[in-house]
Amino acid sequence: MRDYVPVPAADLEKPYELPPARESPALLCLRVCCCCSALRPRYKRLVDNIFPEDPKDGLVKADMEKLTFYAVSAPEKLDRIGSYLAERLSRDVVRHRSGYVLIAMEALDQLLMACHSQSIKPFVESFLHMVAKLLESGEPKLQVLGTNSFVKFANIEEDTPSYHRRYDFFVSRFSAMCHSCHSDPDVRTEIRIAGIRGIQGVVRKTVNDELRATIWEPQHMDKIVPSLLFNMQKIEEVDSRIGPPSSPSAADKEENPAVLAENCLRELLGRATFGNMNNAVRPVFAHLDHHKLWDPNEFAVHCFKIIMYSIQAQYSHHVIQEILGHLDARKKDSPRVRAGIIQVLLEAVAIAAKGSIGPTVLEVFNTLLKHLRLSVEFEANDGQGGSMGSISLNSASKDNDEKIVQNAIIQTIGFFGSNLPDYQRSEIMMFIMGKVPVFGTSTHTLDVSQLGDLGTRRIQIMLLRSLLMVTSGYKAKTIVTALPGSFLDPLLSPSLMEDYELRQLVLEVMHNLMDRHDNRAKLRGIRIIPDVADLKIKREKICRQDASFMKKNGQQLYRHIYLGCKEEDNVQKNYELLYTSLALMTIELANEEVVIDLIRLAIALQDSAILNEDSLPMFHRCGIMALVAAYLNFVSQMIAVPAFCQHVTKVIETRTMEAPYFLPEHVFRDKCTLPKSLEKHDKNLYFLTNKIAESLGGSGYSVERLSVPYVPQVTDEDRLSRRKSIVDTVSIQVDILPGGLPSDDVVSNTEEITFEALKKAIDTNGMEEQEKEKRRLVIEKFQKAPFEEIAAQCESKANLLHDRLAQILELTIRPPPSPSGTLTITSGHAQYQSVPVYEMKFPDLCVY
Repeated sequence: MRDYVPVPAADLEKPYELPPARESPALLCLRVCCCCSALRPRYKRLVDNIFPEDPKDGLVKADMEKLTFYAVSAPEKLDRIGSYLAERLSRDVVRHRSGYVLIAMEALDQLLMACHSQSIKPFVESFLHMVAKLLESGEPKLQVLGTNSFVKFANIEEDTPSYHRRYDFFVSRFSAMCHSCHSDPDVRTEIRIAGIRGIQGVVRKTVNDELRATIWEPQHMDKIVPSLLFNMQKIEEVDSRIGPPSSPSAADKEENPAVLAENCLRELLGRATFGNMNNAVRPVFAHLDHHKLWDPNEFAVHCFKIIMYSIQAQYSHHVIQEILGHLDARKKDSPRVRAGIIQVLLEAVAIAAKGSIGPTVLEVFNTLLKHLRLSVEFEANDGQGGSMGSISLNSASKDNDEKIVQNAIIQTIGFFGSNLPDYQRSEIMMFIMGKVPVFGTSTHTLDVSQLGDLGTRRIQIMLLRSLLMVTSGYKAKTIVTALPGSFLDPLLSPSLMEDYELRQLVLEVMHNLMDRHDNRAKLRGIRIIPDVADLKIKREKICRQDASFMKKNGQQLYRHIYLGCKEEDNVQKNYELLYTSLALMTIELANEEVVIDLIRLAIALQDSAILNEDSLPMFHRCGIMALVAAYLNFVSQMIAVPAFCQHVTKVIETRTMEAPYFLPEHVFRDKCTLPKSLEKHDKNLYFLTNKIAESLGGSGYSVERLSVPYVPQVTDEDRLSRRKSIVDTVSIQVDILPGGLPSDDVVSNTEEITFEALKKAIDTNGMEEQEKEKRRLVIEKFQKAPFEEIAAQCESKANLLHDRLAQILELTIRPPPSPSGTLTITSGHAQYQSVPVYEMKFPDLCVY
């Protein structure tokens, strides 16, 4: 039985209360959160407060100021603030809450701009992580937003660089944005502009730090440079600044990707240094190759002009080396591609020549000459391979394309050479001349063994054209400096006289080097000048060095002119250039002795045209006569001897009346009537040696040598050349003209055979007198003639004897033919000619 417990009276008086009802879980959670909110870190509460309930209201500025003040006061909390903001932004990006994303990025930007302390580096990592999240999203607005934030960050100058920070992801992402292919053109342009601005931000952020060179690594440059070139190429062309970079307007930079990309490329190249220049230039070649932009090459030229004007001047030779290397790599491509690369090289050289060329001078010329040889070789092979129909048409088009390549190479060589200082230009002249295939210089010439005769002639023409471009405008103080023996000997070699075009180029090169007072333009065209004083010829007194040069090399120059006048394939231009050569020698190099030699040379040319030992056509004979008339008219007025001028003027007037075809104004005119022969002309039509000697002797000139006929020197190459040897010509001239052309007798030496003539022939006294006269002439010649003339005559007779002996020995002791071939010399080059067995002739004892 239970015990009864009494209830107090006070409790009995209280009213009855129901027990409290159980709270719902939602209300319980709300009360817990309210109780715990005071326990959250302060930086989280400040971050949460900047986000409004409705994202359209934007950032809460009052709370943002509190957050900024807190971050500045407690910089150690920046990394946590950044991490929390990144967490919220990542969640909003995934949930596509673009409004809150904008607010978060705005808050990050303000914190980034407000805080400049060492503690900002951990915050930057969170910031870059959030930018990467935006760039990875597929929404164009978020990509542009992330790019803008990165650009703002790139413009902040940090106190100390962070070497562990890398931008590989941003380089890749911004490069991909530069190639955006969005369907909406406006959106596509906006994304591309954002990508270019992002690359520009990466460049600005990284290139300033010398110890952080990761941006210059090839894997990054292979993405950045092509992305910029792609936008410069694809967008509609605009007026771009080719010269040194100028600051474009902000509107252009924002609206046009091409302008923005070009300025970004200029900024990138302007920051390149010696070690990373090549990494920035090589992707340009890859882009141009991939998109086939060498033909046409306007965009390639535009790109390299930007490069050459943007880089530092002392690094220009690096770019030229890269172009040369790429030309070597593409040497088997089509001619138009190679021509495009060479034109780019020309533009680069034109800009680099104004500054520093560096050590690439010989390398440039060596590479260009090598490709010139390759082009000629390709042209020769195509010409041999073309047959009929479409093959011949294709080969003709390839030949034309190869000529484009050759012309581009020559222009590049000429422009490069003309911008070099004189001391370097003389070295380049020697270098090019050493490459010309001539007799006796095979050790340094280009390999022409596979080209054949036509290809060899072609390469000679191309090299001489290059040499002509280099020598243009060259002014040497003395002729010895311009024409040293090592340069003059191969230039005047008979190997370069095989063709009229070769001879023209050789003479033009000589004109460039001789004309030190710019008189050549006044002498252009062969003509009878009424008054030479009207030309206002500039000249100086010949110096001792030039006089010494003419004593040593004068005979070589005379010989070249003499033989050049007697070539059968001469055209009017050849005679004009020969006349200019004689006139320039008179102006620049002539003293009294040289003047006499030049007059002897002119008389010898007149004699050769009259006697016609080389069987020249009538046009060439009249052309030589016209050349002699024009030159003697010029030299007579230059030395100003009245009697000499009167004789020359009288002969010219007589020719005008009786034989106008002996004057240049008539013989070089179309449809000029030529005579059938020159043997019956009156002596008044010719310049007579005795009259010239009398006129010059009265003015103090030493005229003893005028009675000695001019005899050209004979070289070893003359006997080995395919051209007609001049040995026979010299020997005939010496035999027929022992004292020059008779002055008072008719040119014809025929004499009527009579009884008196036979009686004189039998008379011994007359023979003794003739022998005495011959001896007197020989003694006089050895006393008065210069040593060079005597040596040339003796050498010609000795060479004639050796040639005859060689012919006899060749006929009597000729080795039997061999299937392996026999050695023959053609144009100074040794060649083997094989004989088939069935064509060999064996002795009778060997046949059964």
